[in-house]
Amino acid sequence: VQLQAFGGGLVQAGGSLRLSCAASGRSFSSYIIGWFRQAPGKVREFVVAISQSGNSAVYADSLQGRFTISRDNAKNTVYLQMNSLKPEDTAVYYCAADDYSDYVNRTEGRYHYWGQGTVVTVSS
Repeated sequence: VQLQAFGGGLVQAGGSLRLSCAASGRSFSSYIIGWFRQAPGKVREFVVAISQSGNSAVYADSLQGRFTISRDNAKNTVYLQMNSLKPEDTAVYYCAADDYSDYVNRTEGRYHYWGQGTVVTVSS
C-alpha cells in the first residue's frame, strides 16, 4: 500500500486543521492506520490509530480529546480532525499502515508502510 498525507499548513493557536491520508494499492480496509508526529528536535511519537473497520481507535493520552480520527474505506482515506491546536502540536505528521496486528496499537514498529508526512505549524 502507498500512503500520502496532506492537509497540513500554518494555523493560529486555537484553530483547526483536517489532515487526510490517502491510500492506493492493496485493500485499504485490511489495514490499521495510525498517525504519528515528529516535532523539531524530538523523536517521532504516536498520535492516534484506527481499526480496519473504523469502529475503534486509540489516542495518545496527551491529546485530551482535541483530535478525532475517522476513515472512509470507500474512498481509501483516513482523516485526522485536529481542534484547539496548540504550538506544541507543531510537527511533521505521518500516516502509517499496520497490516499485521489484530488490534489497534501504538507501536511504531508494527506500522510497515509510511506516507511522506505533512507539516503542521501552529503559531502562538
